[in-house]
Amino acid sequence: MEALKLVRPGEGLDLDAVNASLEGASAEDVIRWASQSFGERLVMTSSFGAHSALMLHLVSRVVPEIPVIFLDTGYLFPETYQFAEQLRTRFGLRLEVFSPRMTAARQEALYGRLFDGDEEELRRYQELNKIEPMQRALRELDAGAWIAGLRGQQTEFRSGLRKVEVQDGVYKVHPILEWSKDDVAAYFETHDLPFHPLYPWGYRSIGDMHSTVPVDPNSDDDRSGRLLGEKRECGIHLPSSPEEDASRRSSGL
Repeated sequence: MEALKLVRPGEGLDLDAVNASLEGASAEDVIRWASQSFGERLVMTSSFGAHSALMLHLVSRVVPEIPVIFLDTGYLFPETYQFAEQLRTRFGLRLEVFSPRMTAARQEALYGRLFDGDEEELRRYQELNKIEPMQRALRELDAGAWIAGLRGQQTEFRSGLRKVEVQDGVYKVHPILEWSKDDVAAYFETHDLPFHPLYPWGYRSIGDMHSTVPVDPNSDDDRSGRLLGEKRECGIHLPSSPEEDASRRSSGL
């Protein structure tokens, strides 16, 4: 897949300087910086998972008209679709839904249940259902940067990120990267935000039906409930090629 090219405004940012300037900044200030830097070319993503109400509430208060990219893989829980509609109405979201070019039924007829296969088959599943639709969303929305609610405590990969990165030629902004689970809980309580309907049933990190299971209530690792392969990532937050990954690592990103 051809990597996306950087788009103006914001092209040519000095990431070291930007991240240094945002050190200690609040999540709201990081979002304001992104809005000022990228204007109408700023987007955000949401899985409408367990804690998605936090980022949607946080960002929509600062950038009310921001496009919210929602990837509909065709394998989501019914409750996820209902939750997305609930939050769309509550926060007045500008929801932009993107789906795979090939339906789930056709994929399974032609290739079988890729999500039950080995790492290579899982990679193909993620490419068809998540990576390609996400890349298409960024192109069609002419995105210069996208805001994601990643937190460093979630996975080893995420612990190495900074507040502003470049992934496949597009800037990524992580306003709550340094937040702890206690910070998340406090924000939900302060703003009386809803959790995903499956949250009370032990689901802590909610994606496709076939790759999401409840977690042990005593576990400190919410993403232990996601069956996503060796890297435990859904694909859209990882570089799309070994070359891109090597470039990011060598530059310290």
